Order: sequence, then C-alpha cells, then structure tokens
Amino acid sequence: MIGVIADDLTGAAELGAVGLRHGLRAEIVMRGEPSSQAELVCVDTDSRSCSADEAGKRAAAAARRLHAAGARWIYKKVDSVLRGQVTAEVEAVMLQLKLERALLLPANPSLGRTIRDGQYFVRGKLIHKTEFARDPEYPRRSSQVLRLLKVPQQFSIRVVNGEHSMPGQTIVVGEAGTSQDVSAWAEMSGAGILPAGGSEFFNALLDREKPLVAGSLETSLLPATGRELFVCGTSTTSSREFVAVARRRKQPVLTLPMELMWGAEFTPAAVAAVTQRAVNAFEGFSRVILAIGLPTVRDVEVAKRLSRNLVQIAENVLARISVERVFAEGGATAAELVRRMGWSRLAVERELAPGVATLSVKGDQSILLTIKPGTYAWPEKWT
Repeated sequence: MIGVIADDLTGAAELGAVGLRHGLRAEIVMRGEPSSQAELVCVDTDSRSCSADEAGKRAAAAARRLHAAGARWIYKKVDSVLRGQVTAEVEAVMLQLKLERALLLPANPSLGRTIRDGQYFVRGKLIHKTEFARDPEYPRRSSQVLRLLKVPQQFSIRVVNGEHSMPGQTIVVGEAGTSQDVSAWAEMSGAGILPAGGSEFFNALLDREKPLVAGSLETSLLPATGRELFVCGTSTTSSREFVAVARRRKQPVLTLPMELMWGAEFTPAAVAAVTQRAVNAFEGFSRVILAIGLPTVRDVEVAKRLSRNLVQIAENVLARISVERVFAEGGATAAELVRRMGWSRLAVERELAPGVATLSVKGDQSILLTIKPGTYAWPEKWT
C-alpha cells in the first residue's frame, strides 16, 4: 500500500485519481483507519487553514497511521502554489518517519505551473500577477518561492535547479519547467527521502513503479440520467465563467443574499427559502447550480462563512430530494459538505480530467461526488 497525506479533500481526491489512472484501488480517509482493500490510501488532514503547530500535528499523526497500516512509502501532497502550512507539515512528517531529506516539487508544468530561477510562474506569468494574488486566505504577493514558504524549524530549505543535489538535513525545492524536469527529479527520489509536492510529481513516481498504460485515463462522462447539484463555493475566474455559461443556457443558478457579505445573519427563514427554490428548480431541470454569486471577498472569515452558508443549503436540498450526482468546487466547500453529510470514507471511482475526480461514498452507492480545486476548470463537455 502507498500512503498519501493531503491537507485538503481536493488534493486527496486528485492524487487518488492519479493512482486510479495507474490501476490502483484508491480510497480517501477522512476519519478512522485505512482499510485493508485499498492499494492507495489518501488521508485528508483538513489542515490547510490550521495553525502551523496544529497542521504539523495532524500531518505527523497521519504519517504514523499510514506507517502502522503498512504503507511501503508515503507522499506528502502540498498545494501546487504552496498555500497552507507547507513546511510545517513536511517537517513534521520527516521527523515522524525519521527522514533527513525531503524533495518538494510543487510545480505542475502540464497545467502551466512552473518554477524557474527561484520564481513561481502560472501560464508564463509571475504568480503574484495572477488571480492567486487575490486569494482571501493565502494571497500570493511574491513570486519568489522561498518567500511563499515559511522557514522550517529543524531543517534548512533551498531551491535547487539542474544539479539535482540532495544535501542532508534539508528540504530541497526542485525547479521544474517541463514534465521532463519532473520525471528527472522523480529519478532522484528514493530511500531516506520524503517525496512531497503536486500531482505531477506523484504521477512521475508512480510511473517508475507502474508505468501508465496508453488510454488508461478515464475521461468519459458519467451516465446522462439523474439529477445533478453543483455547489460552487469559490469566486475564481473559472467558477464565474461556469456560472455565466449556465445562466446563458437558462439553467437554474441560485446564489446567496447580498446582505451576507456585510455580516447579516443567514436566518432559518432565508435558508429555507433558498432551499425551497432549489428543490422547486429540480421539477423542471436535471441540473441546479448553487453559487456564492457575490463580489470577491477579501476577508478570510467572511469567505469561509459564505462557503459554509452555501453548503448548508446543499445539505438541506440533499435531505429533501434524491440527487444522484453532486459536484463540489473548492477544497473547503467539498470538505464541509462531506463533514455535514457524515461521509468518513470515499472510494475513487473515476478521473474525469486532471484534478477532477469522482468519488463514491463507502456504504452508499446512491450518490456520486465529483470534486475539483477552485482554480481548475470543469471539463468542457459539461460547460
């Protein structure tokens, strides 16, 4: 069994789907112990928004559980643009597993996310000049990789380019401008080194063990029958475009009341009213979209509250009416929905596109949950 430690649900699902691509039975564990049936176990520590100390404790505990369950090796999944408590979690896992080196490769060149000359680029632009600069919780205000990361407490950290050196007591951040660079770094990983980073690095590591079979990427859509509920909990460019297309096609889009931005209470009556509108919309349409639908919020706590408000409506709708497929956008939104629904273990069923994974609830095959990070686009066949 291979173990993955992710700080949010979308990251866990993304790597679970990469494992599925390589023919591995993959599961996501929110609570409890890994099962004995899975070949790839992705633990979601839900620590993206935690303090550094708490995030480190959760990551170390996950490493301990995976090691005790017999993981042959463990991968630390981090956000590809280094949001969250990246160094604290990597360091905690290194200490738990008694490792002196970590190879951190967050870049995903196939998605236009690259690191060169010590700087982070997104589709050719310095990251602090993209929409990541407006992230409410972790705004990227610099493109210098070492400024995007906190200094570790017990290890040194350095950005390394072509020489591929791995000094001891060090977290090495590997530069990568192409997928070939990622594969070259994968050849450097081995015993005594904690591999950490994004999905492309994990894919390269799996490719060394179990090369990808041509045509094994599942991109077909789910059956076209049944109700679909989209829960769009971010205000990214891709989310706004998705909602705009839905409105042009006259699909039902329900948004939150404007006064919630200003701290107003989302009263039970208001929740019930929006819930009823969503339930009524399903009488004439198979797809209903719940979206925040408000201007971009800079305040972190307000943004989190709006996401919770949206999930509250989704939970009420799912309690009122049978919905076969749920689509959640954004790691915090997806995790909040899973928590509210009481789902502790999820099986990875399909990868619809890189970063977009369909999951089934263990013990309940009636609902399929598809999730993706907020900055990724939904597959074009749906939009």
